[in-house]
Amino acid sequence: MLAIKIWNYFRGYVIIRVEGLTLEKFLNLATNKDIYLWDIERIEYTVIEAKVSIKGFKSLRKVVRKVGCRAYIVEKRGFPFLLEKLRKRKMLGLGFIIFIGMIFFLTSFIWNIEISGNEKIKDEEIINFLEEIDVTKGRFKHKVDVDEIKSNILDNFQRLSFVSVEFEGTKLLIEVKEQDLPPKKIDKDTPCNIVAKKKGVIEKVIAKNGKGIVSEGEVVKKGQILITGVIEDELLENNILVHSEGEALARTRYSHKKEELIEKTIKEETGNIYTIKEIKFGKKGIKLSKTDIPFKEYIEEVNEEPFIEKFGDDFPVKVVTYKYIEVEKKKVKHNIDSLKKSTQVLAVQEINKKLPKDAKIISKDVIYLEEENKLITEVIIEVIEDIGEKQIIYNKED
Repeated sequence: MLAIKIWNYFRGYVIIRVEGLTLEKFLNLATNKDIYLWDIERIEYTVIEAKVSIKGFKSLRKVVRKVGCRAYIVEKRGFPFLLEKLRKRKMLGLGFIIFIGMIFFLTSFIWNIEISGNEKIKDEEIINFLEEIDVTKGRFKHKVDVDEIKSNILDNFQRLSFVSVEFEGTKLLIEVKEQDLPPKKIDKDTPCNIVAKKKGVIEKVIAKNGKGIVSEGEVVKKGQILITGVIEDELLENNILVHSEGEALARTRYSHKKEELIEKTIKEETGNIYTIKEIKFGKKGIKLSKTDIPFKEYIEEVNEEPFIEKFGDDFPVKVVTYKYIEVEKKKVKHNIDSLKKSTQVLAVQEINKKLPKDAKIISKDVIYLEEENKLITEVIIEVIEDIGEKQIIYNKED
């Protein structure tokens, strides 16, 4: 697509307007004659606009006469027309050549370094390492060996299992993947307790090794010892320290609140659109059309593209399109029963994200509260789960 756009720009094309009652016949005949029209847009029932090459426009004359339509040029675009203007204005031509030269010169450098995929290793660590091997912003791209960078990063960061290095325009993209390290396990020979990792009401404690010290129905808090690895024996001078094993099943609660407005003000599009184009150089911009927005209520959409697409988002010259879509404000009142169902489903989905895989749901309670123009839905789910986690027993001297 980009190659076609560049080709059409360099050979030149025109935007034409065709008027008549036989527009479909005109388009079919143009296709049969192998005349390529693109970006065809119907302005009115009897009027269309389209883009066509200079050669194609000349070939259209016979087609237009045959179908009885009228065709004329609205705008001329492309390199041949630009050259024609530059011949008449030499200083502007010189400036254009310098401008194009600067663009190609600027695109020979690295202007941004983007790192993705890292979680534990900070961006700064990788950036600092790149500086050590002389890969920085402002460096010529042709002096950078991406395979060498990849190898150096893998050698320096042992926690990485994968590295990808590539250029996207003036941006150096570095994608990494960290090794999935399993959670640190406590050695079987190391004495430990099993403690509560969260608050709960004890249902059952099964001590396979060690001694359970809480009973059914007891409310325990986070960090409280459930199965102790300290075994007391009156016959021995010192206590025995063991590696506790077992389960501590407890009733725990998960809850989530969801709030929604009963009556909302929505914005409905009318179909009217106003567009403003801007050429942006760094933070400064030149508007190419009138900036007065003809709508009272509107939604703004901003689309920023590089002046030359293949050089990527970090290229300093941008083409910015501001699209203003006219809207009308309307008030919509939700059906309460439907709103209750949807908010309950959303709240349950959020709770499910937190639930452990082995948790057994024993009850679900839903509370609804209408407050002014707001419906508040709270879902409370009670489960039975193992709340125990191991904690090393350290000697007092340690």
